[in-house]
Amino acid sequence: MADSSSNPPPQDQQADAPAGPSKSELKKRAKQEEKERKAAEKAARQEELAQQQAAAEVDFASENYGALPLNQSQSRPGRTRDQISTFSGRAGESVLFRARVHTSRAQGNKMCFLNLRQRTESVQGLLIVTPEKVSKQMVKWTASVAAESIVLVEGVLEKVQEPIKSASVSDVEVHISKVYLISGIEGRLPFSVDDANRPESDVQAADAQFNRVLLETRLNNRVIDLRTQTNQAIFKLQGAIGDLFRDYLSANGFLEIHSPKMQGAATESGASVFKVSYFKGSAFLAQSPQLAKQMAIAADFERVYEIGPVFRAEDSNTHRHLTEFMGLDLEMTIEEHYHEVMEMLDGLFLSIFRGLREKYKKEIEVIGKQFPAEEFKWREGPEGTLKLTFKDAVDLLVEDGVPREDLDDINTENEKRLGRIIKAKHDIDYYIIDKFPMALRPFYTMPDPEDPTLSNSYDFFMRGEEILSGAQRIHDPALLCEKMRSKGVDPDSMKPYVDAFRMGCAPHGGGGIGLERVLMLFLKLNNIRRASLFPRDPKRLEP
Repeated sequence: MADSSSNPPPQDQQADAPAGPSKSELKKRAKQEEKERKAAEKAARQEELAQQQAAAEVDFASENYGALPLNQSQSRPGRTRDQISTFSGRAGESVLFRARVHTSRAQGNKMCFLNLRQRTESVQGLLIVTPEKVSKQMVKWTASVAAESIVLVEGVLEKVQEPIKSASVSDVEVHISKVYLISGIEGRLPFSVDDANRPESDVQAADAQFNRVLLETRLNNRVIDLRTQTNQAIFKLQGAIGDLFRDYLSANGFLEIHSPKMQGAATESGASVFKVSYFKGSAFLAQSPQLAKQMAIAADFERVYEIGPVFRAEDSNTHRHLTEFMGLDLEMTIEEHYHEVMEMLDGLFLSIFRGLREKYKKEIEVIGKQFPAEEFKWREGPEGTLKLTFKDAVDLLVEDGVPREDLDDINTENEKRLGRIIKAKHDIDYYIIDKFPMALRPFYTMPDPEDPTLSNSYDFFMRGEEILSGAQRIHDPALLCEKMRSKGVDPDSMKPYVDAFRMGCAPHGGGGIGLERVLMLFLKLNNIRRASLFPRDPKRLEP
């Protein structure tokens, strides 16, 4: 019997059998498999190469840089930190210090220059790839640290061939071996410290390519603005004025007091006082320590002074007014004549001026780069400070063309005009005007014994602007009550104050000085807000 398996299937069965892949499909599959094989081989080679490269580029400096853990006072360092101000002349010494990154500049992937800043001082830092010390990764990381970040730096001071003009320390630079991030920057700064520190003349130049930082922008971002070398120097001088004030008065037998800043009655006039709620009643923020100073004299303190805040509710949006400022006040007994007080105050100012010029020359030069000004001048020697009466001052203004009928009081414009006249005539910026009309002074001012329309009072001036107002005070209770009533003040509304004089009080006088105004005018900053840490005016209550 024939083998049926050898017989071909019927024709219809042959048509239904599946066809095998075509030659073109087989070629495509072969190409795809070859492609995948080569890709796998390439990936393996790349991975092997990367492993070899990583092995060859081990970051041997990883312990020498990076972000430090949050400082929670975990430990105390055994090594004393250095100050940039001491670096000059110390080539070859190792230093460890904290600073802000003022600027950074990478050169390729092997070198980075840093300008490192502490307050008004700065030094150049150099980070360069060095076998077993500084890696490329370390240089790259350091170059990425944002300006104004705070870093901890360790290195060796090396002498430079040419003075470094961009840093206050010009004879050495720090060759950095370690650098760690203490505090970084979140977000973008509103302006650079360099732009904020730039003189206005640089910004106004025809070819200027700098950003101008307006005063309003500065005050809205005061923390950044205060980092400039100029502001660091300004507020160093502000502190110095307070120190010089204290030193002089302490040496002359004055006692520092601290009077309350909430009072039951206005010190000067009700129109310029801040009224605040006080439990179920009201209180006033002190316009000056005037009442307390006088009561301290009545308590036999003899000579007192105070440095403290003063509040004025005057809606004055001017270059020289603030609603809160620091008052430098003093009060002292007099033996025979109120000029004893005026002369004490004059000696105080001369001591402050000399102290600033002699001890803070460097800071004054730093400020002068941004705010150029003629050096502040005063008169020394046997002649002493120029002293004019109010009448003398009016006569000078009349000679200069001001109508006499406009000079019942000398307004701000005429104050400045008088300053220019005196500057041209005597080449000085500091002088005193005495014997003001009684109508212009507060109720507690002692009248002149010969002409009751005048008073035993004086103002001190710097660059044509008033910086101190003072006088002999009324120590007789009957006369004090009379003058209070004439000014519309009810003596019973200030009974504890008046009672102090009813119990006997020595003749006395004093004065009040605006710290920020003295600073502004000595340095010619042109706006008192630049002399106030966080200024308060009718439009500003923060930051």
